[in-house]
Formats: sequence, structure tokens, C-alpha cells
Amino acid sequence: MQLALTILQLICAVAIILIVLLQSGKKAGLSGAIGGVADTFMSKNKGKSLDARLAKMTKWIALVFVVLTIALSVI
Repeated sequence: MQLALTILQLICAVAIILIVLLQSGKKAGLSGAIGGVADTFMSKNKGKSLDARLAKMTKWIALVFVVLTIALSVI
């Protein structure tokens, strides 16, 4: 059981690293806001974009990682 949880935790850790690396930087959004760029298609549909999906995936996988870490510490 402990070996299986450890393997799952390792897979989650690698997945978090890869997902974070795939996300675009937040500096791009900040420079557009300061520069006064008009609303674009991407800004209007921010919740449906790839970055939004990657951010949601990061949160869920991080939650699984924390739960696995707690489970492994209890075992």
C-alpha cells in the first residue's frame, strides 16, 4: 500500500512540475492592463482558455498531492 501511494505521489509531483512549466507567465497580463489594451477575445474568454484549464488542473493535482502526503505520513 505504501509503495503504491509513493508511486502516485511521485506521478503527482511530476505532473505539477510539468503543468506549471506549461503555463504562461502572469507578466503578459499585467503589461496589457497597464498599457490600456482593449478587451481582446482571450481576455473575454479567460475562463475557457488553456491557461485557465492548466490552473485548475494545478489546483486539483496539488490537492491530491497533499492528501497523498498526509496519507503517507499516517501509514
